[in-house]
Amino acid sequence: MEKGPDSSQTNLSERDMKMTLLLAAVTLISTFGSSFQYGYNVSVINSPAPYMQAFYNKTYLERTGKPMGSNFQTLLWSLTVSMFPLGGFFGSLMVAPLVNRCGRKGTLLINNLFSIAAAILMGTSEVAKTFEVIILSRVIVGIYAGLASNVVPMYLGEVSPKNLRGAVGVVPQLFITIGILIAQIFGLQSILGNAEGWPLLLGLTGIPSLIQLLILPFFPESPRYLLIQKGNEEQARQALRKLRGWDDVDDEIEEMRQEDRSEKEGGHFSVLNLCTFRGLRWQLISIVVMMMGQQLSGVNAVFYYADRIFLSAGVDDNNVQYVTVSTGAFNVVMTFVAVFIVESLGRRILLLAGFGLCCVFCAVLTLALNLQTTVSWMSYLSIVCVIVYITGHAIGASPIPFVMITEMFLQSSRPAAFMVGGSVHWLCNFTVGLVFLYMEAGLGAYCFLIFCAICLATVVYIFIIVPETKNKTFMEINRIMAKRNKVEIQAEKEELKDFQTVPEGQAEKQVVSNTQL
Repeated sequence: MEKGPDSSQTNLSERDMKMTLLLAAVTLISTFGSSFQYGYNVSVINSPAPYMQAFYNKTYLERTGKPMGSNFQTLLWSLTVSMFPLGGFFGSLMVAPLVNRCGRKGTLLINNLFSIAAAILMGTSEVAKTFEVIILSRVIVGIYAGLASNVVPMYLGEVSPKNLRGAVGVVPQLFITIGILIAQIFGLQSILGNAEGWPLLLGLTGIPSLIQLLILPFFPESPRYLLIQKGNEEQARQALRKLRGWDDVDDEIEEMRQEDRSEKEGGHFSVLNLCTFRGLRWQLISIVVMMMGQQLSGVNAVFYYADRIFLSAGVDDNNVQYVTVSTGAFNVVMTFVAVFIVESLGRRILLLAGFGLCCVFCAVLTLALNLQTTVSWMSYLSIVCVIVYITGHAIGASPIPFVMITEMFLQSSRPAAFMVGGSVHWLCNFTVGLVFLYMEAGLGAYCFLIFCAICLATVVYIFIIVPETKNKTFMEINRIMAKRNKVEIQAEKEELKDFQTVPEGQAEKQVVSNTQL
């Protein structure tokens, strides 16, 4: 009986499950310093909006001697809101150049400068009597969020063992929801959501960045970046030893070498290469579909309608702000639950369940909103729909797509994949912000049927195409997708044999060393 290999495999599996103190610290600092602020800045201008608009009008009056026209004020406020996702799109376009040149950790450190600059400008805008600076700062903090929303999942996915990659990958979304909740709490009229407190409310966004800027340099860079992209195996070993808490990291180093050899011929992928390479066709389509589904599933519409739904159920007008905070807290709780169930249930189940719940309850919400004036208990059904919808989005639709980008691409194509996925994410976010009010005005509650159809299409696609990636190495996932893409995988029988080049004319064949179908 061959006890040696089996025993070794068992010990490795047990060690892989360990969350070390350093890995936990890396996860918390990178998500608090980056992902938290994405959520914070999504929500921070909602509560103080009337006071900020009054500031715009007052400043304009002092400059010109006449009050600002309502149309011009609407335009300025629309710019204030929409410049954030537009900045996020520009930030996504910067992902690949920065992470390839500066590394994952280095990019996060550089990114903090955007947040700190925006915080100073927004915090001093009232004293400086300039509303233009607020609009500019929303672009800058949007660039920050665009970079953070892509680089943090990439960094954490590369430093985590395969057993914990899903759970750690959901933590960025958890901190996004915490950021939204903290902005809602601080935005209460009794705290900072008032005429005196709103500049401080906007300026607080720089504090997490300052903390990250001071602490993150002491944490290791991504070992995969160090070995595969920088070619420095010794630094990669040192980083892995710190992250894993033990010295024997040969198995992970060998897995990285296999990935490195399998990609040596192709070099780094540009976005154009990624979009035209047959071997990554279904991975690319999958992230585009999931990102579009995430942003076009109606989550912004549900939160937009939430206040009205609670008012129709009898909640006092003065207490609606507290109910809104409670929905934000529920969102945090359910995302926290996702951290603990993603490794047991898997990514695919959470995606199907999440988008499925959103689909069903968008349809039910349409019915409830249209009947609540004639059937008294329909307003309570609407509240149930909001709660279940938030549950679905929190456990699947929101956190898992970014995890899947990390897992479905190898090192050479991952930065370009995050550029594509992030760009789709932010463009769809920007589009929803522009068109939703027109949809709501023209269709009323029936607009949720459009979101229902999008969720249904996303569920069907995931069910047919997207594989389960739980507890698999990046190379194992790559083999699964190679079958879907109908590309040839050539196996090398000798582990130390030189990497086999692809003959001219077979450039579309994906060559993976040390693997067999």
